[in-house]
Amino acid sequence: MAISLTSSKIAPQGAAQLGLSRKGPALFWTLTEGGRASVELTSFVFMRRLLRRLPKGDGHPVIFFPGFFASDRSTKPMRKLFSRLGYKTYGWGLGRNLKFNDTREAKMNVLLEKVYKEHGQKVSLVGWSLGGVFVREVAKSNPDMVRSVISLGSPISGELDHSNARRLYEALNGKPDSTMKTRLSTIATAPPVPTTSIYTKTDGVVAWKGSIQRPGKTPSENICVPASHIGLGVNPLVMYALADRLAQPENEWTPFEAEGLSRFVFK
Repeated sequence: MAISLTSSKIAPQGAAQLGLSRKGPALFWTLTEGGRASVELTSFVFMRRLLRRLPKGDGHPVIFFPGFFASDRSTKPMRKLFSRLGYKTYGWGLGRNLKFNDTREAKMNVLLEKVYKEHGQKVSLVGWSLGGVFVREVAKSNPDMVRSVISLGSPISGELDHSNARRLYEALNGKPDSTMKTRLSTIATAPPVPTTSIYTKTDGVVAWKGSIQRPGKTPSENICVPASHIGLGVNPLVMYALADRLAQPENEWTPFEAEGLSRFVFK
């Protein structure tokens, strides 16, 4: 089966600015998440030796944040791969991603500062789903410590209805109060560092419209890949895009562009 990855041809704007629907993903994609993710995991396992040939890193640190209800176990395949590609990789070390409050946010900031000081280098942040929302916010608070931010299928539009997990999230965290509503109004604003949103139009958890970035003062882009939401962290093509983005020299960020033979795959 041919699979292609494309740089989004949609202008990198928020869903509201584009006039896109605020509804969640189609039921079909939601119901087929498990089966599609299994195929992606199998592909990741069988292609693990080939994936080690992806562009090598320069040794800078990268922290991976898990999605809602997930833990560092979910990002282990990515961390292991990118460790072999030459990066200093870290999980977030905060257990399951269930609740968000001031204490947890402070711990995220402390983690970033610790890794930054330990290596004396700016840190790249990769966040899957809700983890992508968090890495963007952490980068906004600590831009001098962050090299780049990459989110995977993250609901970054600020529209809660874009995610099928909204009700469960609110059951654990409560409905947004006035302070949280104010923060939600700024979520769509990208952090002041190079930012990439990798999303899929076949996402069964977060509607792809909610993962589109709008233009800002700093470099940002949207990359579309055929994948399930649950499988984003093991999808070989996502790994290709991640490797390409992370391997860029510091302060020399350029938009993703398929070259050579990859143009037959990346359309």
